[in-house]
Amino acid sequence: KIFFSSGLTAMEKKLAEYKCNTNEAIQLKLGDLCDGNIFAVKLLELLIVLFSLLSEVAFGYKGLKILLYYIAGNLSTLFRIEYTSKVNEKFDCVEADDVESKIREIIPPGFCTNTDDFVSLLEKEVNFKPFGMLLHTYSIHNEEAGEDITYQIYKADMTCPGFREYHERLQTFLMWFIETASFIDVDDERWNYFLVFEKYNKDGATLFATVGYMTVYNYYVYPDKTRPRVSQMLILPPFQGEGHGAQLLETVHRYYMSSPTVLDITAEDPSENYVKLRDFVLVKLCQGLLCFSPGKLIQGFSQEMVMEAQQKLKINKQHTRRVYEILRLRATDMGDAEQSRSYRLDVKRRLIGPYKKKQRELAKMRRCLRPEELTNQLNQIDLNMQHEQLEESFQQLVSDYRRVLERLAQA
Repeated sequence: KIFFSSGLTAMEKKLAEYKCNTNEAIQLKLGDLCDGNIFAVKLLELLIVLFSLLSEVAFGYKGLKILLYYIAGNLSTLFRIEYTSKVNEKFDCVEADDVESKIREIIPPGFCTNTDDFVSLLEKEVNFKPFGMLLHTYSIHNEEAGEDITYQIYKADMTCPGFREYHERLQTFLMWFIETASFIDVDDERWNYFLVFEKYNKDGATLFATVGYMTVYNYYVYPDKTRPRVSQMLILPPFQGEGHGAQLLETVHRYYMSSPTVLDITAEDPSENYVKLRDFVLVKLCQGLLCFSPGKLIQGFSQEMVMEAQQKLKINKQHTRRVYEILRLRATDMGDAEQSRSYRLDVKRRLIGPYKKKQRELAKMRRCLRPEELTNQLNQIDLNMQHEQLEESFQQLVSDYRRVLERLAQA
C-alpha cells in the first residue's frame, strides 16, 4: 500500500496518477449477438469490490479497464485487461499491481482474450442446450417486452457431458456477487445442482440464457435417510426481483419431497433474504395442509403440524413453527384485543427461550460473585432490557410475516 502525505513530492504526484478504482474499471457483461452489438442483450454492471482478491484501488495503471464478458448460455468467457499506460522501470523500482493474475485465480482456463475468437463462440450459441433433467417450466410476464417469457429449471450432475466445464464458469459469479462465497468440491457425488434458464427465440432458433442456480449437499442421517442442505443460491442481477428465486426453491423442495429417503431440507448459514424467501415458499406449500386450517391454528402449535409438514413436505420443526406463526397471523384479527393478546403471548413464549437461558447463566455467575445488592440491581436491569428486546423482536417478526402474507396474496 502507498500512502500520500499532504505535501506530495513530484514523484508521489506522478504515482498518484496511476491509481485506479477497480469498481469503475471492471466491465462485467453477459450477452449474445444482437444487431451487431456483441454484448447488447444481457448486461451486468459490477458495482462491488473484488473483496480479498482485489483492493478497491489498483496501482500502476492509467485508464484501466478489466473486461470480463460471458456468453449468456454456455458462459464462455472473454477476459482482457486494457489501459492507456502503465508504470515502468522509470518509477524507481515501483511495480504495478498484478490485476490480471488475481482474476485468473477465479476464472477457469480456456477463456478468450481475442474478440474475434469470442464472436466465433457466440455464433455457436444456438447449439447450447441446458444440462440434466427438466423439472419445471414457468412463465413470467415481461412488461418491457410486452409478452410472457418462458423459464425452465433443470437438475444436473457431473455425469452430464460438458457440465463440469460449464459449472466452473458458472461458479465464478459467486465470487463477484457474494462476499463469503467459496468454490465447492465437485468430485463429491453428494452434490446436486439445480439450474434456471430463460428460453427464448431468435431468428427462428431456440436459445437459452443462464438465469441462476442452486447447489444442494445431501448429508447422511442414520440409519437410512439423507438431509439435503442448500449451500449456494444465486439469481443473476438482470433477473433479480422477478420471482425466480421462489420458483427455484419451490421446485427443489418438490423434487426432494418425492423421495422417501429424505428426512428434511435445511440451508447452510442462510442469509436474511434467503430466510424471507424460504418463509414465503414454505407457507405457500403448507397452507393447503389440514393441520394448518384456521380452526386448528387458533388452537396453537401442535405435534400434528410438525409431523405432517415433515412427512409430506420435508420441513423440519423449526421451520414449521415459523410457518405456523405466519399462517396464524393471517387467521388472527389483530384488531380484536383478545385475539391479538393470545397471538402475541404465543409468539413471545417462543422468543423468550434464549432470554431464559441467558438468565440462568447469569444467575449461576451471580451466585459465585455476590453481593445480594448487586444481584438485585442486575436482575432489574436485565428484566427491563429483556422486555424491551422481546417486544422489539416481536414487532420485527410481525412486520416480516406481514410482508410474506402480502406476497402470498399476490401470488
